[in-house]
Amino acid sequence: MFEYQEERSLKKRIYEIIEVSRPNDKASKAYDIFMMVTIMVSLLPMTSKTMTPAYTVIDYVTLVIFIVDYFLRMFTSDYKMGILSYKAYLAYPFTPMAIIDLLSILPAISFFTAGWKYMNMFRLLRTLRVFKLVRYSKTMTIITNVFRKQKKYLGAVVILAVAYIIISGMIVFQVEPDTFDSFFDAMYWATISLVTTGYGDIYPVSVIGRCVTMISSLVGVAIVALPAGIVTAGYMEEMSKLKDE
Repeated sequence: MFEYQEERSLKKRIYEIIEVSRPNDKASKAYDIFMMVTIMVSLLPMTSKTMTPAYTVIDYVTLVIFIVDYFLRMFTSDYKMGILSYKAYLAYPFTPMAIIDLLSILPAISFFTAGWKYMNMFRLLRTLRVFKLVRYSKTMTIITNVFRKQKKYLGAVVILAVAYIIISGMIVFQVEPDTFDSFFDAMYWATISLVTTGYGDIYPVSVIGRCVTMISSLVGVAIVALPAGIVTAGYMEEMSKLKDE
């Protein structure tokens, strides 16, 4: 019985260390800083076209660290999930951050499948490691909470934007058949016009097409402004709660 309690105490301490640190927990804070540095260093090979010996070492070392971190989180998932049973170990791998953790270590496949045609695609999964920073930054945690709480409103904006892009693309595709070779080109133009970027590689030349462009850009300003207002309001609400606490 004593050995079981000691094991549970050790597991709980590991959980406290690998999770976001508390103000007085130096070990947990050191772990957070170590993991943030590891994440940033692991992305260095993505800045080069060739894999130098130094980058190869970075890949191997950081990969081992991420694998250890993943299994530590799996080991303490009963505390994370709040379920002190085997169900926690079955449920944890399907949580969003656990999926990101798993995908971020999949580039290991590239070490054993040299020459495989999909190898570069797996190497691109390294970029998902950026999202792991959310776990170790309190500011990023707040922003994540804002997006989680405002997802219903942000989802409505996304649906509105997608609907407008499709409608604009259909309209301009009909009034400018010679300018747009495919409906995809029209969708690309509609998206660029919606966010008022305007690369200038594809553009309408007729009067009707230009009128559609002007309307699309004006509506785009309004649609793009909506998420900014929603996120700002949610962020201010979260900050207000933190001050009250």
